[in-house]
Amino acid sequence: MCEKRRACREVRTAGRRSVQAVFDAVFFDFGGVILSSPFEAFAVYEQRAGLPPDAVRTINATNADHNAWARFERSEIGIDEFVAAFEAESRDLGYDLSGADVLACLDGELRAEMVDVVRKCSEHYTTALLTNNVISMESTERFVDVLSYFDVIVESSKVGVRKPQDEFYEMACALAGVEPEGVVFLDDLGVNLKPARAMGMTTIKVGADYRIAIAELEHHLGISLR
Repeated sequence: MCEKRRACREVRTAGRRSVQAVFDAVFFDFGGVILSSPFEAFAVYEQRAGLPPDAVRTINATNADHNAWARFERSEIGIDEFVAAFEAESRDLGYDLSGADVLACLDGELRAEMVDVVRKCSEHYTTALLTNNVISMESTERFVDVLSYFDVIVESSKVGVRKPQDEFYEMACALAGVEPEGVVFLDDLGVNLKPARAMGMTTIKVGADYRIAIAELEHHLGISLR
């Protein structure tokens, strides 16, 4: 991956020279960054099902490393097992919902502008996709083009670990051939960014207006991505 690395750029400020930070790679989350946020779909489902706001988020945050969602993302259980376990966990918390309907919320829309950002980053930097998922990305035909812009793809369903486990980020850096200090990482969840930042990565939290995150990435890299 080294051929994509850029040298330090000298920046002149008030007659003095300073060195701008060097980045070797840009790491992207998928859902909520390149794909529309599943939390938006969860909110619609919750309203339709008569559930309180953030019910799905509350279920997923309970026993977060060992609940049905976490085990499903690590491929420790299949779909039927997930649905049964997730619905049982939901009932324990006082919610009556459909695990299958919740899974359907993950089928979001690609953000064309963000896909173009990934493409432009791939021309200058090593790019990696870091995703907690339940089905291999390669099995989804509509993702073929955007996946082609990544040098490295790390999927929880394949590697058996997930964000925010340190091992997930260490694996991504090793596969990309970069050190954490040379990485800018975009994710929509603070809990996933915290360990990456502790390792030395520069992190960007992607909110509802993802264009703000694009501007922040442009600032860090010192190039236009639009």
